[in-house]
Amino acid sequence: MKEERLREKEQAVQDVADMMQRAQSMVIVDYRGLTVEEVSKLRSEFRNAGVEYRVIKNNMLKRAADSLGIADMEDLFKGPTAVAFGYEDAVAPAKIMCKFQKDMQKTEIKGGVLSGKKVDQAEIVSLSKLPSKEELLAKMLGSLNAPITNFALALSAVPRGLAVALGAVAEKLEKDPNAFAATPEAPAAEEAPAAEEAPAAEAAAEEAPAAE
Repeated sequence: MKEERLREKEQAVQDVADMMQRAQSMVIVDYRGLTVEEVSKLRSEFRNAGVEYRVIKNNMLKRAADSLGIADMEDLFKGPTAVAFGYEDAVAPAKIMCKFQKDMQKTEIKGGVLSGKKVDQAEIVSLSKLPSKEELLAKMLGSLNAPITNFALALSAVPRGLAVALGAVAEKLEKDPNAFAATPEAPAAEEAPAAEEAPAAEAAAEEAPAAE
């Protein structure tokens, strides 16, 4: 019986260590003073952001942290302790927890872990002010969409400009059917007089000796 309970505890510690290892960040809080309704609201906000919120015994947290080599965590694992694990977004746990604390004026942020390193309360607050993963993606998509939108507008302007030009041509042809007709070339016969001048010049040249 004792061995079975020991194995269960070891497995529980291993489960906590796995959560710590998978998490990009952790926010450790003292949850005293929260009502059941407030805790449910906080859990819902965390869940929507892909954050797991768990109340965990301090000795389990300490053993799990020790197994992963996360040092100097003893002062964070005192009193009632809950942990928010951020698996998908390192900023989300800090952002949600800091806003909740500000709105409710309850709970105490003890500190946390970021990329396997211990961070204090001030660093958690600084982390909460960074853009979340969703905000960064939105900004990136916005910057990518801008040139695409401009290109699409340019493409749509081409048929519009072509339609206007064709309309102007049609209107001009309606007023003057020959507006765009090619200008006829001068008839070749008009050049005949020049050609006829050559024999006259030759005749004058022949008459010159007779004058002597």
